[in-house]
Amino acid sequence: MKLLTILNEGKEVLGVKTNEGIINISQTLSIHPNANIPTDLMDVINGGEKVVNEIEYYIKQLPTDSIQYLNEEEIEWGPAVTRPNKIICVGLNYRKHADETKVPYPETPILFTKYNNTLTGHEKDITVPKVTNKLDYEVELGIVIGKEAKNISKQDALNYVFGYVTANDLSARDLQFVSSQWLLGKSCDGFSPVGPYLVTRDEIKNPNNLQLKTIVNGEERQNSNTRDMIFYCDEIISYISKYMTLVPGDLILTGTPEGVILGDPEDKQVYLKPGDEVSVEIEKIGNLTNRFVKDY
Repeated sequence: MKLLTILNEGKEVLGVKTNEGIINISQTLSIHPNANIPTDLMDVINGGEKVVNEIEYYIKQLPTDSIQYLNEEEIEWGPAVTRPNKIICVGLNYRKHADETKVPYPETPILFTKYNNTLTGHEKDITVPKVTNKLDYEVELGIVIGKEAKNISKQDALNYVFGYVTANDLSARDLQFVSSQWLLGKSCDGFSPVGPYLVTRDEIKNPNNLQLKTIVNGEERQNSNTRDMIFYCDEIISYISKYMTLVPGDLILTGTPEGVILGDPEDKQVYLKPGDEVSVEIEKIGNLTNRFVKDY
């Protein structure tokens, strides 16, 4: 199932993508009430497979002539994950990306955090902060946790996943390396667009073999596959769970492949600026597009 967040008069409501179009669940429930169906995406994540199955059954039972389908152009998109308890990111997790930045492969996952202020949705404008001159893109596979996970094995790890999202881990490189901590360069407002959809794990048979790419102003910049990861999704989830308890809705960004601006020779680095459009895309999950605007 493909889930999404619809912004409707300032409120975040649940949407579901079907073959016929997108259904606003809140609007549909006003016509066909069902107390078992949530209207908040985080409630679906917390409810897990049981709630997903209930939504699927509910939609199948609706009279076809009473459903108002929306197309993507009619949607004001919210982030595909709205209120995660934690946003945990993995740095330098692709071999060719480590190669292009001339750093050795890490022996264990490099972890850092972002915050909910960084979340935004598909087709939303993102302000280029005045404090940076080196804004970079990073297409990333996002893992959304579906069950509480503590000290879990690599073999069981994917069973704790609710679904996957396309993400862009925007990075202000001049801020990122001000100190040994990457936080400052990663956590400006809007620096974690995720979406357009949250795709449930049953639709992604192998997250460690997905094509992903970045297009900037119509030009392809990144094109790789998650099989180039140094630490695969199951390894990452298991590793993190040994240090902290993961809970439903937690978002893990798994790293970016080669092709970032930072990897270009210094005299050829042209960083993002107002007016640029960036699309990041992951096979079977979706294409996430944002435009960059000036900070007034």
